[in-house]
Amino acid sequence: MRYLVWPLRVLLFLLLLGFAVKNDQPVVLSYFFGYQWQASLIVILLVFFSAGVLIGVASMLASMLRQRRELAAAQRELHLQHKLAELDAVQHTPS
Repeated sequence: MRYLVWPLRVLLFLLLLGFAVKNDQPVVLSYFFGYQWQASLIVILLVFFSAGVLIGVASMLASMLRQRRELAAAQRELHLQHKLAELDAVQHTPS
């Protein structure tokens, strides 16, 4: 499987590189109040794709941190129950 991943990565890189080379035309993005931004199409696509990824990660961050806190609390509780069970077993064994 490891030998299959690298050729796929190289192929994906070459496809994206070809896409970037073919889409290097300047594009004008118009904003409100007459503001404009002129850049290459691939640069604009990369900026907006990156912004989408950042927004997606930021929106998932709160729930992921909450789940980690809940998991840590559950693990502490389980560890405490194991300790109590060991103490109970030691106290009830005949000497």
